[in-house]
Amino acid sequence: MKHPTDPAWPIAIRSLFIRTVLYTFIIGLIAQGAYWEAQYLPAVRFSELGFTEFTQTLALATGCLLLLYVRHVLRVWPNVTLLLLAFIAASLIREQDRFLDTYVAEHTWKVLVSLVVIPSIAWVVIQRRRFLAEFAHYSNTLSLGLFIAGILTTYIFSRLYGRQTFWQTVMQESYMRDVKSMAEEVIELLGYAIILIALVELLLLTRRIYHARNAET
Repeated sequence: MKHPTDPAWPIAIRSLFIRTVLYTFIIGLIAQGAYWEAQYLPAVRFSELGFTEFTQTLALATGCLLLLYVRHVLRVWPNVTLLLLAFIAASLIREQDRFLDTYVAEHTWKVLVSLVVIPSIAWVVIQRRRFLAEFAHYSNTLSLGLFIAGILTTYIFSRLYGRQTFWQTVMQESYMRDVKSMAEEVIELLGYAIILIALVELLLLTRRIYHARNAET
């Protein structure tokens, strides 16, 4: 971390401020987008054709592109980024499950996820020493903290918060499945947004490592 007497300190503060504003805008846009979807897109709201699920796909696809850039262009932490890429790509495929089951074949998404995840995990196991060395550098970063927060939000909290029994208890005789689906999908999108922010932070960090490495050669 830069010391306040470091000449680069004001630049770091400015960068942090700009990123914070940008991330705040993204989170606010998600909330506003869900409101617009409920108000102006009643026919497709919170379905595969609605704003929320489309944005989930967009966030995951963007995350895949960022990781591909870090791994194949910057060439920083290739084993860590491979595992992250496998996870994000599997999530992206999983989000298309209904489309794949309808227009390709049933359980297609499971096959595709297996084709992505199994070879990636096998490679990381083979390269476990290099993976652990890379992860030692990545483990104390803001990116990993945000990534874990995104996973907990999407895969733990949204599932528990979106339980049918919970919403039936809250709404009782006024229970509406659309409300339950809205709550689960919007929180899921929030988690994906946090994961995307984590990957942006990873990109910025690895770019600094890349430029420092090139400056030494």
